[in-house]
Amino acid sequence: MLIYAHRGASSDFAEGSKAAYEGALAQGADGFECDVRLTKDKQIICYHDADTKRLSGIDLKIAETRSNELNEKVKPYYFADLLDLAITNNKDLVIETKHPVPTGGLIEKEIHNLLSNKAVQIQKCGIRVLLISFSYLATLRNKKSGFQSGLLVNKSFMARFNTAPVIAANIEIIKKDPSFVDEQQKMGKKVIVWTVNNQDDLNLCKDLGIYAVITDNPARARKLLGYS
Repeated sequence: MLIYAHRGASSDFAEGSKAAYEGALAQGADGFECDVRLTKDKQIICYHDADTKRLSGIDLKIAETRSNELNEKVKPYYFADLLDLAITNNKDLVIETKHPVPTGGLIEKEIHNLLSNKAVQIQKCGIRVLLISFSYLATLRNKKSGFQSGLLVNKSFMARFNTAPVIAANIEIIKKDPSFVDEQQKMGKKVIVWTVNNQDDLNLCKDLGIYAVITDNPARARKLLGYS
């Protein structure tokens, strides 16, 4: 079972930051999970929230703020830099596009373009790139990218709308109904689970044959699973 760092090693560093992803490297993560958004001048940054208030105390809406102002006030980590970090260190990349956003499907288009420009390097290093979203329409767009795609779900019934080869499920779904995993696997779906941090949840996912878990602390997850 692979271990992916949730917004980097977010239990020890500011989520989505350069330090968090470099920390995930040090903690032995198999890959990085990130959330991506477009700034007003169409730059792709790694940021979960639609605004910067929760993480910085400064209230700026990402979609309405130019990258130079964000650089000055909150210093976001750019997706292009994370992609280079993943390629250089042979780490898988799980990319969540956030919706709804004012620019609609432009975030997928920009991500696909950047991935296509790096396709040779991605193929050469052998990393797996997965594009996910809660949005059904975004998932359809991601399916056309040439990279692996999946639907994010936080309720089990939502899985019926998934036309992609991967299902990314909330751990609460699995705990409530472990048979969900077998049902998805029988349909040929690869299952990844978020956010998995404690011993019981990690063991459950491993026993069920989950492909990958997304965790806040890769080092702790590795230790609890008995990985070297």
